[in-house]
Amino acid sequence: MSFISFWFASIPVSALPLLLACLGLILSERSGVVNLGAEGYMAVGAMSGASVTLLTGSPWLGVGAGVLAGCCLGLLFAFSVAVLKADQILSGLAVMAIGLGLSGFIGRHWVHQPFNGMTAPDLPGLQQLPLLGGLLFKQPLLAWVSILLVIVIAWTLHRTRIGLRFTAVGEDPAAADNAGISVPGVQMLAGMLCGALCGLGGAYLSVASAHIWVDNMVAGRGWIALALVVFARWRPGRALIGALLFGAVDMLLPRLQAQGLQVPVYLMGMLPYLLTILVLVLATRSRYRDEPAALGVTYLRQDRH
Repeated sequence: MSFISFWFASIPVSALPLLLACLGLILSERSGVVNLGAEGYMAVGAMSGASVTLLTGSPWLGVGAGVLAGCCLGLLFAFSVAVLKADQILSGLAVMAIGLGLSGFIGRHWVHQPFNGMTAPDLPGLQQLPLLGGLLFKQPLLAWVSILLVIVIAWTLHRTRIGLRFTAVGEDPAAADNAGISVPGVQMLAGMLCGALCGLGGAYLSVASAHIWVDNMVAGRGWIALALVVFARWRPGRALIGALLFGAVDMLLPRLQAQGLQVPVYLMGMLPYLLTILVLVLATRSRYRDEPAALGVTYLRQDRH
């Protein structure tokens, strides 16, 4: 029982950064844009969050800096693909490399410097509940913000005009253009929001979880988030379930080691990535694929004719 309780309490540490990045990627792909820059967005978000927290002493300012850094990098990508009509795959890889390079270069001054990050609010009684006490009530406030974002984004996509515009552009940009919707404008907004949410996921890693910045701390989570989008079928609610599943697998090894069990470290460390491959294989075989019809298609205005 103790093992399961501590395991459950550690799941959000891994799951919520994946969830936030996945939400950003869902917005981007709903607008028809494949965005491979998540790893770079998360890296600059983690570095900016840690550095600003160290400089100001305020974790919330650090989180805001992580969001802003990711948003700026997302704007660069969105401008290149929505306005300049650059190739989405190559642009995403380039922006990812820029993000990783910037985070390593700028963040070298703050490597391995611990700081006072976000901690869980004191909720005596609730935190001692069996099994779910740690999972629900031993998390920082940013964890609850992440769950709230799932609800807000799901409601926005399905119940608001801007959400319907995202869907229209992702399904048929020519029809959306004829209806008076600015396709580049929607895709620019989606790219910025994607960068901001991925940056928030990176800031969660450094400010709310690790309370330290180290180079390469994102460790492939941006790529896992891409697979999680497919698992979620571009739906925010399913993204939460998938993120918790990935997080549970990822945090199993540390808990087993804490129990003193001899486990194959490298094999167990591969589990999240093996699960990623499995998800992608199953997705290609599924008959119920809900990806936007124009996903990855560069829309040129003259294509209307």
